[in-house]
Amino acid sequence: MIRASDHSLYTGISTDVERRFIQHQNGTGAKYFHSGRRPEQVVFREAGHDRSSASRREAAIKKLPRSEKLRLAESGTG
Repeated sequence: MIRASDHSLYTGISTDVERRFIQHQNGTGAKYFHSGRRPEQVVFREAGHDRSSASRREAAIKKLPRSEKLRLAESGTG
């Protein structure tokens, strides 16, 4: 999960979080960051998933209320 410059939280999946974060910073990542938002910091990551379980977990996180996402961000890793 990445905190954006507008304090929103972006959730996605990647096999290489650092590389993907750099792509977001360079404007070659998600369209989410093409509308004036800038990625500021990776605030949460989880390991140990295959592509299928990572996609399910991403969907589950996206459905969480903001308060729960912020709780995950405070924990840093899951």
